[in-house]
Amino acid sequence: MQQIRQDFELPPCIEDWGWKYHHLGIPTDMKMPNERYLPQFKLYVSGFSTSPFGVEWMRFEEDSPISKLIQTVPHIAFEVENLDFELKNHDLNVITEPNPPADGIRVAMIEHNGAPIELIEFKKHYLSKH
Repeated sequence: MQQIRQDFELPPCIEDWGWKYHHLGIPTDMKMPNERYLPQFKLYVSGFSTSPFGVEWMRFEEDSPISKLIQTVPHIAFEVENLDFELKNHDLNVITEPNPPADGIRVAMIEHNGAPIELIEFKKHYLSKH
């Protein structure tokens, strides 16, 4: 039986699993200031570097290979210590397998109750350089 969480209690992914909030990704069809293009995903991202709340805007090209769920529903992203461990040890519905969007970073997307959730792992050597 699933335990009912009280309003003041943190979600298990934070309280028990140690995940850390990273950003909120919001799909848009509007061109945003200071967009950065990610050609492998046919995607423009903006806002994260200047948002005190970690809000990132995502604008997709029509033929983007990214899941339509991610293209149409906002997602929350969590930083995890070990992406492979998290995917293996929790009952998660993976919709995008682990991949490296940039040097020193691995991500995967999962779906929970119709909501996309991103898991991000930063390699230690990458963090020490930046």
